[in-house]
Amino acid sequence: MRTLGTGGPAVSDLGLGCMGMSDLYGPADRAESIATVHAALDAGVTLLDTGDFYGMGHNELLIAEALRGRPREAVRISVKFGALRDPDGNWLGTDGRPAAVKTSLAYTLRRLGTDHVDVYRLSRVDPAVPIEETVGAIAEEAEKGRVRHIGLSEAGPETIRRAAAVHPISDVQLEYGLLTRGIEREILPACRELGIGVTAYGVLARGLLSGHWTKDRELAAGDFRAAGPRFSGDNLTHNLALVAALRTLAEAKGVTVAQLAIAWVLSRGQDIVPLVGARRRDRLTEALGALDLTLTEQDLTAIETAVPPDAAAGSRYPEAMMATLDSER
Repeated sequence: MRTLGTGGPAVSDLGLGCMGMSDLYGPADRAESIATVHAALDAGVTLLDTGDFYGMGHNELLIAEALRGRPREAVRISVKFGALRDPDGNWLGTDGRPAAVKTSLAYTLRRLGTDHVDVYRLSRVDPAVPIEETVGAIAEEAEKGRVRHIGLSEAGPETIRRAAAVHPISDVQLEYGLLTRGIEREILPACRELGIGVTAYGVLARGLLSGHWTKDRELAAGDFRAAGPRFSGDNLTHNLALVAALRTLAEAKGVTVAQLAIAWVLSRGQDIVPLVGARRRDRLTEALGALDLTLTEQDLTAIETAVPPDAAAGSRYPEAMMATLDSER
């Protein structure tokens, strides 16, 4: 177990990111998704991460179905809100207005079939609304017991400090892994100074570090990785060469590339909780195997030699999406 910040909830060492069960990675099997959630809970995973815009509410409804008949107090549900999308799934911006906070939460509670959310966070910082107003509105709902903890997502150090001055922040959700280490420069030190945890998504770089990706893989319709700079042309060739170097290290330890990459994130500190986006039970089982792997200083040196900081080719999102990230400013 790890704690999300000094005042946040205690959660399992790994959390389950549920986005891909409903959206953005192409079609998913509903029955297998629910079975994967059940397998995660049975294995001791207590943190489920979702967003109200994943499948336009589909993901929250899926989680509600998976949790039916199970004790609510046994799980911590983290929800992102504020992303605006049209009926075709296009991204239209972010809404962090206090009225949007309260409206979004009302719908989330109804879809999840619960009276509270454990961690509630704006999906992206809204440049048109001071973060103090957004966090202040969530804090009002926390006073009523509908939100237990307040988090942030893809926020930069200045925003984190301003938010924390309004209400204690449990954690900041950030992309972090061997191919994405930018938070180490300013954001992670700021979080640690303030006693704020990090929930790390993209630890396997959306599948690149899974050890299962191939250069000729055909993506299904609706898989947003088709537009990802790291998955195209020479960038992909370069990035898969990094994976090959990791594979050599992983095989020497009798583990998979994915397990090695997850274990590296786990080694970064007890204040960091990796989210694994498994959509199937076999991938979940593989990810959980990282918990049995202990990395020595020699191992860590070898891993970072194989994949040094900023080694990835291509940005983690297309240029237009990168411009919306407060964490990248």
